Amino acid sequence: MRSEILAQQGYTFVSVAESPIRELFPGIRLRPLWTGSSGAQANVLEMDPGSSWPHRDVHEPGPEEVFVVEGTFNDGARDYPAGTFLHAPAGSWHVPASSTGCTLFVFYPEG
Repeated sequence: MRSEILAQQGYTFVSVAESPIRELFPGIRLRPLWTGSSGAQANVLEMDPGSSWPHRDVHEPGPEEVFVVEGTFNDGARDYPAGTFLHAPAGSWHVPASSTGCTLFVFYPEG
């Protein structure tokens, strides 16, 4: 049964530790986990203590969904501790930062 599950078309798995790291900005790293055929993406974003996005992060073409795995995430307006889920609709924006450092699971359902 296990091999039947893994043999299903499109069934994918990846270890975060083995995902390639791309530095987006100083102290902010992206680990891509999955990209769907329609452009949807799943990523892990790691932010060092004191790091921040250098400009507005605009959500285009679609929404952004974030789950705070570790640490505390700040969107430019308030802090969100580990265990928090955020949904940012298409066209919205924020300025990501973290005074303590954080790890986020980020999903873009529309790319």
